[in-house]
Amino acid sequence: MNDITLLRTVEQVRKLVDRWRTAGMRIGLVPTMGALHQGHLSLVSIAIGEADRVIVSIFVNPAQFGSGEDLSSYPSTFDEDLMKLDEAGAHCLFFPSVDEIYPFGFSTSVHVSGLTENLCGKYRPGHFDGVATVCAILFGIVRPDIAFFGEKDAQQLAVIRRMVDDLNLGVLVHAGETIREPDGLAMSSRNSYLNPEERKQSAAISRSFSRAAELVAEGERNAGRICGAVREVIGNAPLATIQYLELVDPDTLKHVEKLKAPALLAIAVYFGHTRLIDNIVLKP
Repeated sequence: MNDITLLRTVEQVRKLVDRWRTAGMRIGLVPTMGALHQGHLSLVSIAIGEADRVIVSIFVNPAQFGSGEDLSSYPSTFDEDLMKLDEAGAHCLFFPSVDEIYPFGFSTSVHVSGLTENLCGKYRPGHFDGVATVCAILFGIVRPDIAFFGEKDAQQLAVIRRMVDDLNLGVLVHAGETIREPDGLAMSSRNSYLNPEERKQSAAISRSFSRAAELVAEGERNAGRICGAVREVIGNAPLATIQYLELVDPDTLKHVEKLKAPALLAIAVYFGHTRLIDNIVLKP
């Protein structure tokens, strides 16, 4: 066991970080909303390999949930999360209250234009403002050298990278690959919402990606035909409802008609009431 340090306040984190910095240590931050799974822990593992000290934050950020979304029911497994992080070797868990992150009178929001209008942003207005704002706050508190995010949330990753570049925040953003279940479903805290039949049918996402990759390997370059094949595979899962499915440039997130360079195939699918997102990079 690592005897992880649990901190609840900004002042506590800053004092600890100051000590580490005085000792010349490189600091890594893994921001999470808890309900940790192997995807999160893989980021912690990467962080331990690249930083001298690793802080993991758990904060269910109300600013990134819209009306009618699952803030009140978002899974909370704090004791298990703390144990997992201790076993994984994280050095500090920052577990702030909402008031600690958004004190009375807080009135600032970070908006990243150009990357937040399509894909998830089209259906979750204000979501990425909440994401960018809380990440900017966490970066300001921890002042990490490196921050670690998963590739599964590709739009989030693009937004954070743009914010860091535009605001000269001096944080290196490291992306960890998507960690999947044995049947190919991307690990997500929201997978726990799926009932057994929804969980079984959710593997259609991974199968559809395999079909897309096959088509590209066979020489298909037309985005419409690639996406059509993905829709066909997912259509065989009766409980699936596609919210969006699009082939986009990985950096700009703009729609791609022809696959001339690596492109991001991004999807959001409902299985019952549970919304799952996933993506794959297709390379011609």
